[in-house]
Amino acid sequence: MTIRYPNGKLYSPNPTVQKTAKKGKDKDYSFSNRGKTLEDEINEANDYYVKRRLAIIHKKPVPVQIVKVEYPSRSAAVIREAYFRTPSTTDYNGVWNGHYIDFDAKETASKSSFPLKNIHVHQMTHMQQVTEQNGVAFIIVRFSAFERYFIVPYDVLQKAWLAMENGERKSIPFSTIEKEAFEIPTSYYPRIDYLPIIQQLIEAKSHGSESEEIVE
Repeated sequence: MTIRYPNGKLYSPNPTVQKTAKKGKDKDYSFSNRGKTLEDEINEANDYYVKRRLAIIHKKPVPVQIVKVEYPSRSAAVIREAYFRTPSTTDYNGVWNGHYIDFDAKETASKSSFPLKNIHVHQMTHMQQVTEQNGVAFIIVRFSAFERYFIVPYDVLQKAWLAMENGERKSIPFSTIEKEAFEIPTSYYPRIDYLPIIQQLIEAKSHGSESEEIVE
């Protein structure tokens, strides 16, 4: 099936997103989520939160305009060509503990940095608008080489993005991620319980605002 963006450009999945299924004796049975994508793991966590009434966070539907359908048989239809009606913003949004939550999921095989090419301009604009309305905007990054997960706040992304626009590096070093982002520890179920880490992010943001007021 062919899918195109509103400008007619062909859509191609992010090449850095990989499944990490393990086979045979090397398979680790300690976690039920092994071999799943980051999206699978976030969806599992969101289902867990909704069922326990902890938060309401869902993956955003992406509107698609179907333009070509074939019918190989009376009982089957195959979509051959479609377009995204509008550019996507971020993957997930919802409400938790009175906070509006809005974030994207990114996965990279790099061991040294997070490439900023994985983020689009309209996504940065969207996260900025969310932040201006006192929402909580960030990305969840999975470094598949290490099986480590981080919540990277919008302000960290913005700083790196502005540096890139000024001719500096086009990625965020892994050392910076470790220092300035918030790591999500893995567990049994859900594998990535990210709500407590969002709490850390909100508290850090609140303390930062208080410090700025004192300086002023």
